[in-house]
Amino acid sequence: MIVPLTHLLIFASILFALGLICVLIWRTNVIMMLIGIEIMLNAAMLVFVAGSNHWGRADGQVFALMIMAMTSAEVSLALAMVVYLHKRKKTVNVDEFRELRDQ
Repeated sequence: MIVPLTHLLIFASILFALGLICVLIWRTNVIMMLIGIEIMLNAAMLVFVAGSNHWGRADGQVFALMIMAMTSAEVSLALAMVVYLHKRKKTVNVDEFRELRDQ
């Protein structure tokens, strides 16, 4: 069964919108912001793979692999940052970290 390109694009746009809503609504929680960013990057990967399949070229799949590598690095760095900040401030609330800018 082949899924039409329009269905994949609609699904990817819904995923991207959900990720954007997650980032905008839970701006105060670092972990929820990171989850929203991951959802948006997964939606972009889906568009790359869908376009690659539609046009019969492997370019989109290569970009999807590059996005996977970037997100794995981003997740490991972000998790280390969240653990460090949680140890330092005992919270993951973004508003508590505003004073770190001034130092």
